[in-house]
Amino acid sequence: MEQMLQAAKIIGAGLATAGTIGAGAGVGVIFGSSIIGISRNPTLKDEMFRTAILGFALTEAVGLLSIMMAFVLLFV
Repeated sequence: MEQMLQAAKIIGAGLATAGTIGAGAGVGVIFGSSIIGISRNPTLKDEMFRTAILGFALTEAVGLLSIMMAFVLLFV
Protein backbone atom coordinates (compact mmCIF):
# COMPACT_ATOMS: atom_id res chain seq x y z
CA MET A 1 0.00 0.00 0.00
CA GLU A 2 2.85 2.38 0.84
CA GLN A 3 4.50 1.77 -2.54
CA MET A 4 1.22 2.52 -4.32
CA LEU A 5 0.88 5.83 -2.48
CA GLN A 6 4.47 6.77 -3.33
CA ALA A 7 3.89 5.90 -7.00
CA ALA A 8 0.73 8.02 -7.05
CA LYS A 9 2.64 10.97 -5.56
CA ILE A 10 5.34 10.72 -8.20
CA ILE A 11 2.84 10.40 -11.05
CA GLY A 12 0.84 13.35 -9.72
CA ALA A 13 3.94 15.50 -9.38
CA GLY A 14 4.96 14.66 -12.93
CA LEU A 15 1.53 15.60 -14.23
CA ALA A 16 1.56 18.82 -12.22
CA THR A 17 4.71 19.97 -13.97
CA ALA A 18 2.86 19.90 -17.31
CA GLY A 19 1.94 23.52 -16.60
CA THR A 20 5.50 24.51 -17.39
CA ILE A 21 4.92 23.48 -21.02
CA GLY A 22 2.22 26.12 -21.34
CA ALA A 23 4.38 28.69 -19.59
CA GLY A 24 7.24 28.06 -22.01
CA ALA A 25 4.95 28.34 -25.01
CA GLY A 26 3.40 31.49 -23.57
CA VAL A 27 6.78 33.18 -23.13
CA GLY A 28 7.65 32.35 -26.72
CA VAL A 29 4.39 33.81 -27.99
CA ILE A 30 4.79 36.95 -25.89
CA PHE A 31 8.30 37.78 -27.03
CA GLY A 32 7.64 36.70 -30.61
CA SER A 33 4.66 39.03 -30.79
CA SER A 34 6.70 41.77 -29.15
CA ILE A 35 9.41 41.46 -31.81
CA ILE A 36 6.82 41.58 -34.59
CA GLY A 37 5.09 44.58 -33.03
CA ILE A 38 8.33 46.51 -32.53
CA SER A 39 9.43 45.79 -36.09
CA ARG A 40 6.12 47.16 -37.38
CA ASN A 41 6.07 50.26 -35.18
CA PRO A 42 9.47 51.08 -33.65
CA THR A 43 8.22 54.29 -32.04
CA LEU A 44 6.22 52.26 -29.48
CA LYS A 45 9.22 50.14 -28.47
CA ASP A 46 9.29 51.20 -24.81
CA GLU A 47 5.58 50.71 -24.25
CA MET A 48 5.58 47.32 -25.97
CA PHE A 49 8.61 46.21 -23.97
CA ARG A 50 6.91 47.10 -20.68
CA THR A 51 3.81 45.18 -21.71
CA ALA A 52 5.92 42.19 -22.79
CA ILE A 53 7.74 42.13 -19.44
CA LEU A 54 4.42 42.23 -17.57
CA GLY A 55 3.11 39.36 -19.69
CA PHE A 56 6.35 37.45 -19.13
CA ALA A 57 6.08 37.86 -15.36
CA LEU A 58 2.47 36.69 -15.26
CA THR A 59 3.16 33.73 -17.53
CA GLU A 60 6.18 32.64 -15.53
CA ALA A 61 4.14 32.91 -12.34
CA VAL A 62 1.83 30.20 -13.69
CA GLY A 63 4.83 27.99 -14.46
CA LEU A 64 6.27 28.52 -11.00
CA LEU A 65 2.92 27.70 -9.41
CA SER A 66 2.80 24.40 -11.26
CA ILE A 67 6.30 23.52 -10.07
CA MET A 68 5.35 24.53 -6.52
CA MET A 69 2.30 22.27 -6.70
CA ALA A 70 4.52 19.38 -7.81
CA PHE A 71 6.75 19.91 -4.77
CA VAL A 72 3.73 20.06 -2.49
CA LEU A 73 2.51 16.76 -3.89
CA LEU A 74 5.91 15.14 -3.39
CA PHE A 75 6.85 16.35 0.05
CA VAL A 76 3.60 16.85 1.95
